[in-house]
Amino acid sequence: MTAAWSRSRTHTPSPEPTLRLCGERFLRPTLKHIRKPAKRNSLLLITITAMARGEGAEQYAASLLSVKPLNAEAKTAKTREQRSRLSVCSKICYAIGGAPYQITGSALGFFLQIYLLDVAQLDPFNASIILFVGRAWDAVTDPTVGFLVSRSRWTSIGRMMPWILFSTPFAVVTYFLIWYVPPFEQGKVVWYLIFYCLFQSMQTCFHVPYSALTMFISSDQKERDSATAYRMMVEVLGTVLGTAIQGQIVGGTSDCAAEPDVSNSTNSSRNSTSSTSLAETKQAYLIASGVISIIYVLCAVVVSLGVKEQKESGHKKSVPLTFRQGLWLVMSHTPYVKLVIGFLFTSLAFMLLEGNFALFITYALGHRKDFQNILLVIMLSGTLTIPWWQWFLTRFGKKKAVYFGVSWAIPFMILIVCIKSNLIISYLVSVAAGVSVAAAFLLPWSMLPDVVDDFKVKNPDIHGHEALFYSFYVFFIKFASGISLGISTLSLKFADYKTGSCSQPEAVSLTLKVLVSPVPVCLIIVGLLILKTYPIDEERRQGNQKLLQEILDSETDSESETSALGSNV
Repeated sequence: MTAAWSRSRTHTPSPEPTLRLCGERFLRPTLKHIRKPAKRNSLLLITITAMARGEGAEQYAASLLSVKPLNAEAKTAKTREQRSRLSVCSKICYAIGGAPYQITGSALGFFLQIYLLDVAQLDPFNASIILFVGRAWDAVTDPTVGFLVSRSRWTSIGRMMPWILFSTPFAVVTYFLIWYVPPFEQGKVVWYLIFYCLFQSMQTCFHVPYSALTMFISSDQKERDSATAYRMMVEVLGTVLGTAIQGQIVGGTSDCAAEPDVSNSTNSSRNSTSSTSLAETKQAYLIASGVISIIYVLCAVVVSLGVKEQKESGHKKSVPLTFRQGLWLVMSHTPYVKLVIGFLFTSLAFMLLEGNFALFITYALGHRKDFQNILLVIMLSGTLTIPWWQWFLTRFGKKKAVYFGVSWAIPFMILIVCIKSNLIISYLVSVAAGVSVAAAFLLPWSMLPDVVDDFKVKNPDIHGHEALFYSFYVFFIKFASGISLGISTLSLKFADYKTGSCSQPEAVSLTLKVLVSPVPVCLIIVGLLILKTYPIDEERRQGNQKLLQEILDSETDSESETSALGSNV
C-alpha cells in the first residue's frame, strides 16, 4: 500500500501548474461567473494532494467549508477602494511638490528678461541668446530625463522620489547664482548661460519625475484628478508666491537704474544716484532668490515625507526601450499628438504674454511703480478660480472647459492695448485675465493622465513609460517658449531698446503691444481649432476608466487569491 502511494506521488503532476491554471481561469474578467466553483475546485485539489502525501486534510476540509465568496469579494473591493483613496493630507503634500517649479518659473518668466536688460545691463541681442539657449537646453533635457526615469529601478523610497531629492540641492545653488551679477564684464553672457542651463537641468530632474508621480499616487482616476486639482491650486499659489516675493522685494528698489546724461554739470550726481540704485536692486534680487531657494528645499522635504509612491502590481516589467523607440511610442499615439500640439499654441500665447508683460506694464502703460502689484493681482485671481474650473470640468467635461477657459482671455488681451492707459482699468483687466490663466494652468495637466490611460487601454502589455508622455509634452512647450522669448527679446533690439533707460522709443511700446495682444490671440485661436479634433471626450474617458479598473481589479483579485491559496497550502 505504501509503495502504491509512493508510485502515485511519483507520477502525480505537481499541483502548482494546476493552481496557476485555476488562477488564470479565475482571473479572466469574462469568466467572473465561474469564480465560486473555481475557488472550491482549487481547494479540493489541495485537499486531495495533501491526502496523497499522507498529511491530515482536516484543516483543508475546514477551509473548504468556511469559504464565503461574497464576503471575500466585498472585503477585497473595500480593501481596493481604501488603497486607491488618498487622504487630504497626502493630496496636500503631493500638491506642495509642484510649488518649486512654479515659484522659480514665475520669477524667471516675469523678471529674468527685465533683469538681464536693466540690472545686468546686457545687450538685448545677448539677452535673447541667453533666454533662447536656456529654454532650448531645458527642452532637450526633459525627454532625456524622462527616458532615464522610465529606465530607473524601484528603490525603497520609490522610483521617482530619488530624482526629486537628489536634484534639489544642485537646483537651489544654481538658481541663486542666476541672480548674482558677477564683478566682470567680459564673461557675463557665459556666466548667465552656464548657470541658467544648469538650473534648468536640475529643475527638470525634479519636475519630470514629480509630474509622472501623478500616475503612481493612486490607481483611481478620480483620486488622481482630485490630487491634480490640489496640485494646480498650490502651483498657482506658487506663481503668486514667486511673483510676490520677487516683485515686492525688487519692486521697492526698482527706480531707474540708469538715466541718460543731460549735461556735464549733472553727470556726476546722476552716476552716483544710478550706481546706488543699481547696487540696491542687485542686492534685492539676491535676497529674493535666497528666500525662494529656502522655500524650494522645504517643499521637496514635504513631498518626500508626505507622499507614498505606489508600486505597479501585477505587471511584468516591459523590455527597456531605446530613446528612439520611446519617442516613436509616444508620438504614434494620435490623441497625445493632438493634445500636445493644441496646448503648444495656447501655452505659447500665455508664455509670450508672461515674458513681456513686465516690460509692457513698465514702458507701454507707464505703470512702473505698480507692475509688480498688477502681476500679483493676475496670479491671485487665477488662484481663487482654480476650484471653480475643477467643478466646471467635472460638470461639463474637459473639452468644454478648454474652449471656455482659454478663450476667456481674448477680449481682455484686445482691451488692454486698445484703451488709453488707465491704472484702474489695468487692474480690472488683470483680474479677468487671471481667470483664464487658471484654466491654462489646470487643464493640460488634468488631460494628460487621460491620454496616458487611453494609451494603456490600447497597449496593455506596455508599462512603465508614463514619464515619457510628460517629459515630451514639457519638451515641446519649453522649446517653443524658448523660440518665442528669444525672438521677442531680439525684436526689442530692432525696436532700439535702450538698456537701463527710464524711457523707451515709441517703437518699443508698439512692439510690446504686438507681443502681448495680437500674437497671443492668434496663437490661442489656432490652438483651440486643433483641440477641437482631440478625440477623447467624456464618454471615451469614462469607458477607458472602466476598462482599466477591471484590469486592476483582476490583477488585485489574482494576487489576493494566490496569497490565500498559498497560505492554505
